[in-house]
Amino acid sequence: MSPFGTDPQQFIADFFTSFHNELVRDDEDPALIFDRYHTPDVVQIADGHRMDRDKLIAHTRPVRKNKPSARVEVHEAQADEDRIAARYTLHVQNRKKALVIEVYYFGQFAEDGRLRQAHMLTRTLPTDDAPAPTGPETGQVVVPA
Repeated sequence: MSPFGTDPQQFIADFFTSFHNELVRDDEDPALIFDRYHTPDVVQIADGHRMDRDKLIAHTRPVRKNKPSARVEVHEAQADEDRIAARYTLHVQNRKKALVIEVYYFGQFAEDGRLRQAHMLTRTLPTDDAPAPTGPETGQVVVPA
């Protein structure tokens, strides 16, 4: 049974947006939030760098401290059983600068929708250093029709 429902684009957008929003807007222990979205044996390889659960949780701490705003723009996503492939753009605004990151994502998820394994290739795109997003668009998910 697929954990993605009928729309893999919406699933991946909701997954990243919900995780990010809980992490930056909640005072709950980051490990507890992390575990709601990831299996205990999770492995993520991003641009050749392997991170397990402990390293990924450590990676959430500066994110939580800086509280960046983020918006995920999913361009396409395809799912097959427990695997998903997606191409999306991540727009991040932290205190000092805006980042736009193009992501090619290959993930495997458990039946309950938690991430088990991910492989990602990323590239930072030039930005126009636009001002930080505020109001309703902060944390917004964009899924083209």
